[in-house]
Amino acid sequence: MKTTAIILAAGSGSRMQSSVKKQYMEIKGRPLLLYAIDAFENSFIDDIVIVLPSEDIDYVTDNIINPENYKKIKAIVPGGSTRYHSVRLGIEAASADTEAVFIHDGARPFVDDSMLKRAYDAVKEYGACVVGMPVKDTIKISDEDGFAKMTPDRDKTWLIQTPQVFLYPEILDLYEELARKEQELLDNNVNITDDAMVMETLGKRRVKLVEGSYDNIKITTPEDITLAESILLRKK
Repeated sequence: MKTTAIILAAGSGSRMQSSVKKQYMEIKGRPLLLYAIDAFENSFIDDIVIVLPSEDIDYVTDNIINPENYKKIKAIVPGGSTRYHSVRLGIEAASADTEAVFIHDGARPFVDDSMLKRAYDAVKEYGACVVGMPVKDTIKISDEDGFAKMTPDRDKTWLIQTPQVFLYPEILDLYEELARKEQELLDNNVNITDDAMVMETLGKRRVKLVEGSYDNIKITTPEDITLAESILLRKK
């Protein structure tokens, strides 16, 4: 299948508590965003679309991306006001002949080829999948007052990661439907937090869970930078 990766890097990274947006912060002397791009550039993926803050596009293109001489980047587009707005803009920028789309957080630097291949096999068989890992800790659901309300079965609880992979025509249609129904969903307290939830809420397919990696962390806080440097050192 023709495959396109949508790399999301349009967030502000406010929890990083830094004047530099997290996607441009360096891990071992290299901007975080480049690790995710490298993974897709060096994989079987055909095309890459990058979603950036509109005000950063020119600077990042000229100073971070172009010097790397990537061959697969087909578009760099501005993000929207929320994650799912940015995803929709990225999906719409993919070429019309795309058959499967891999939606990935640019703040996850350690996606690897074996993970991508597992997701590719799953999307061919099931039409929709997300990578993740079984949780190691017991999870508690709280009530509105912060007291433990229930404990889900740990054996059935997963930590969801990216990429999240879908047949392109289907997810494009669902995101367009989401745009039309956005206010209705918000009025019903439905808050879309990832791409699988779009399929779960509006689509007709079940989303297959595929093994990712405990190393496939998302850089969110300053402590994550230290952890990422440790993972990178171990991998090398």
